[in-house]
Parts: sequence; C-alpha cells; structure tokens
Amino acid sequence: MNAWNGIAQEPLDRPSLLGWPLLIVRGLLVAVLILSLFAPLILLRAVKLHGMGQRVVKLACRGSLAIMGIRLVQMGRPMQHAGAVVANHSSWLDIFTLNAAQKVYFVSKAEVEKWPVIGMIAKYVGTVFIRRVRADAVKQKSIFLERITAGDKLLFFPEGTSTDGRRVLPFKSSLFAAFFEEGLPEVTWIQPVTVNYIAPVKKRRNWYGWWAEMGFFEAFAMVLSKWKQGHVELVFHAPLDVAKFDDRKALAMAAEKSVLAGLHLR
Repeated sequence: MNAWNGIAQEPLDRPSLLGWPLLIVRGLLVAVLILSLFAPLILLRAVKLHGMGQRVVKLACRGSLAIMGIRLVQMGRPMQHAGAVVANHSSWLDIFTLNAAQKVYFVSKAEVEKWPVIGMIAKYVGTVFIRRVRADAVKQKSIFLERITAGDKLLFFPEGTSTDGRRVLPFKSSLFAAFFEEGLPEVTWIQPVTVNYIAPVKKRRNWYGWWAEMGFFEAFAMVLSKWKQGHVELVFHAPLDVAKFDDRKALAMAAEKSVLAGLHLR
C-alpha cells in the first residue's frame, strides 16, 4: 500500500512535560488490557467460538478508546447481513474505532501476517490475509465465500491508503471484484461506513490523520499524551445488496458516494 501524499504532511505535536507520564500510563494500560484478553481470545478461537472471540476483540477496542480518552459516537446501526464493511481510512486509530462498534474481520495484505508481534495479533483476531494478484483470485473468492456464508463480516479500505481524513479518495473497484464471483452476489451485502475524527479544541482539523511518511510511534505518542481528546463519529449507511449491481465499478461508486455523504468537510 503506497502512502498518500496528496497534501504535505503536518508536523506532529511532541508530548509536553506533563504529557510524557500520561503517554506512559495510557500506553501501559492499553497493553495490559489487550494482553489480558489475548489468552481468552486464543482459547475461544481454539474451540471454534469465533463469535465470542469477536466480542472479546470489540471489548478490547472499546476499552482502549476509553483509556485513550477518545469518545465514540455512533450514528446508524451495523448491518445484520453477512458480507463486507467498507470505510474511509485516515488513522491508525481506525482499527480500534471500527472494531469497537461491531464484530468484523479485517482484510489485510498478506505481508502483514509476517510482521513481528503485529502479525501474530492480527492472525488471532481473525484477520483475512490476501495477496492482490491475479494468480490468487480463485483462492480469494473461495476464502470470501467460506467466511461470508458462515455469517462473517469482512472489513476493508477501498481507498487503498490512509489520508488526512478530510476527503475520500476514489474507491478501487478491483477490491470489489471477488464479490461478483459465482455464489457470492446472492449472499453478500456491503455496508459503507464513514469515519469522522473530531480534533481536540484548538487543534488542526486533521490532527488525528496519519498519512504520507508520518511515523507510527510519533503519531501514537501525540495522541496518547493529549489530556483533553476530541472524539470519533461512525456513520453506518444503508447496506448495499450486491446482487442488485451490474458490476464491481457500479458497486464501488455507490459505496464511495455513501461514505462521502457522511464525511464532515467543514
């Protein structure tokens, strides 16, 4: 995934003198929460209680946002259908916010599975790893069909990169192609979700955005060291019935239009 460079990246705030202790305390609490729930998650996965496992993931993400001081506001409801959730991508926080409101499984590039620590965590929370190459098209379709017919909801970012959160990039229609393979259109729904990050008072509007070459630790430290946080708003739009669309391009365009409609541009 290439970094978005549509606008120059903003300088990240460094933790203040009092911000460092807050960063350390919050970071430790988030780590303790996640690690304490990791063992139950592995056990639930081992005995095939995947639904209960996702409840644990949801709890961990809700708790992490609370520790960070970020309030979650939800508009609309997550769909009950099996299928996929698509959303705009603007922050490393997206994994927490989107998991905190629903039970979903992220779709990620195959390389992530090999990353130290992160890859292991991603695997145990049920992430679907795919290689976006033509040779794997049949395998990808088979994986999607198996997961969706089992009632799972998969989540991916059709923009293909993260932005400053002030815009929605054109959705890559190629990512919707698998949902038009035989057996999938009849059982698949796509729910567009808009993620709006509202910056803390007196901070730039794209303060939570993470793009270009911004370092993860610097962005992580900036957010966790801020005492008075902003909040995040999730807007759940009406689900789209894949069977009612002629092709992937029409579906991608409809999903993009819905996500854009819910974005705060001012």
